[in-house]
Amino acid sequence: MRLSRLRIVSVAVIPLVFLAACGSGKTAAKTNALDIIKVGGTATAPTLTFNPKPFSVKVTTTKVVTAGKGVALTKANAITFNYVLVNGKDGKQVESSFGKQAAGMDLSSSSLLPGLSKGLTGQKVGSRLLVAIPPVDAFGSQGNAQAGFGPTDTVLFLIDLVSASTPLATATGAAVPHKAGLPTVTVDGAKAAQVTVPKTAPPTTLVVQPLIKGTGPVVQAGQNIKVNYTGVLWKDGKKFDASADHGSSFDTQIGAGKVITGWDKGLVGQTVGSRVLLIVPPADGYGAKGSPPLIGPKDTLVFVVDILAIV
Repeated sequence: MRLSRLRIVSVAVIPLVFLAACGSGKTAAKTNALDIIKVGGTATAPTLTFNPKPFSVKVTTTKVVTAGKGVALTKANAITFNYVLVNGKDGKQVESSFGKQAAGMDLSSSSLLPGLSKGLTGQKVGSRLLVAIPPVDAFGSQGNAQAGFGPTDTVLFLIDLVSASTPLATATGAAVPHKAGLPTVTVDGAKAAQVTVPKTAPPTTLVVQPLIKGTGPVVQAGQNIKVNYTGVLWKDGKKFDASADHGSSFDTQIGAGKVITGWDKGLVGQTVGSRVLLIVPPADGYGAKGSPPLIGPKDTLVFVVDILAIV
């Protein structure tokens, strides 16, 4: 399972309409289909208009509106970007990040719309792009009713590429000596961490203990970070969730109430590359209600978190 208060931030950091339901397809050849799309509005509130309607493409199509001078993106990159999302059926704007916080996205994520990876790979940081994605590379034949996309609607983005980084595969840095009385941790490659919990009463306050001290930048409140994590229960050491179980790392905004309080308190101020042991009492976890059926109201949680990138 993916715990709701951890994974719900996929919507906040990577909006729901960026995530794939199914689909694949071939990369588009050069085309002038996007020439009818006009970019207007202001720097903080750009708009897209076109006529005639509906607008559609059969293959994912990218147009460079303004060429950037930064590095060319690869599928290994995590990026930050601003965007306007429009439904090609009627030109209706669905979402925009302009004037808000830039979004973060991992181009290697298996949950990403295939058309976004195709449309952005090879483009340069600093560019403004139009990307049109047909249903086969977007939401497939079922569409996305929550966002208002039907099964035949083309997804249209205006995207400003702000930055790109290559996330670490695992924590990298100097090992920190183990402290007596804390759980021990073994990590084997991309697998979930093995955590051995001592047969003692759990701490009553949040414990934040680096296991590896990374040398990357310091994580600040409000930033988007990419992590691998494993979570177990103190009472029996049983795993209740791990990013490895879902086949990908996890992106979240930190220090902003998007995840449990123990994460917000414990990960802000750590450095990229670090592996952090968090022992989270109920008050900093899921509170008096717990998170049924796996986490009860009195359960103390133990997390091992690798901070892979600020995205």
